[in-house]
Amino acid sequence: MADSTTATALGAFDRDTAVQRLERQSSDGERPGECEFTAEISPDWRAGRGPHGGYLAAILLRSLIDTVADPARSPRSLTIHYARAPEPGPVSIRTAIEREGRSLSTLSARMEQDGSLVALVLAAFSVPWSAQEIVELPMPDVAPPDPVVLQPRIGAIPFTGSDRPMEIGAWLGLAEERPIDAISLAFFSDALFSPPFIRLTEPAATPTIDLTVHFRTPMPRTGGRASDPDPAELCFARFSSGLVHEGFFEEDGVIWAADGTVLAQSRQLGIVLPLTRS
Repeated sequence: MADSTTATALGAFDRDTAVQRLERQSSDGERPGECEFTAEISPDWRAGRGPHGGYLAAILLRSLIDTVADPARSPRSLTIHYARAPEPGPVSIRTAIEREGRSLSTLSARMEQDGSLVALVLAAFSVPWSAQEIVELPMPDVAPPDPVVLQPRIGAIPFTGSDRPMEIGAWLGLAEERPIDAISLAFFSDALFSPPFIRLTEPAATPTIDLTVHFRTPMPRTGGRASDPDPAELCFARFSSGLVHEGFFEEDGVIWAADGTVLAQSRQLGIVLPLTRS
């Protein structure tokens, strides 16, 4: 995970995930809804072999939200395939609205650095739909949060060869006070150490191959106290793995608000890579 203490300046997360939309001249063959952005990869969000996967997800989601430009259409699904880890410095992002229906927009995005592919993205944005509400994802019964940004509640010390389940859980927040939104949830979806670390006996890196985040509650939430979001609110995230085979593992996650509302679910495929020893 990224070290939250490296982003202590007020607004560091928003600063380091900012995107700048470029003005483009229309050309023959250009599809409607195509946009181009630039962003700066900060060295402060490095995790192992490259930038934190959730950090890149937050940058990409920002560009997609700007492309949709419709507050009524909330992010519902974000899937990213990571091709390579970028170096600190500028990247380019090209987005396109592949289809815009009456209720749902389907988008794609491509992040590049120096002409080389970094990540490919598919996403869906939609207005709310009406259906029976069914919830079978209760938040674990854990001790309430304290006013710090990372508070483990489930799991074991990594790289100790523990026989405990490959499961971790913690209260999460950013170093600066900032209401929870879809962009921070994208970051939180890859914010803790990988669950297989509990069973490993030697340090390793676990780069993400692909990551999907399903946003289950439009942000900011409406109704009751949720309509006036608390900038100091923390969320609780739990991630688990059940299989490591040929170096690859899955990771399933759920993120809850402090009141037990499911905010997001995630699934990713990662790979366990031994650290190179000098």
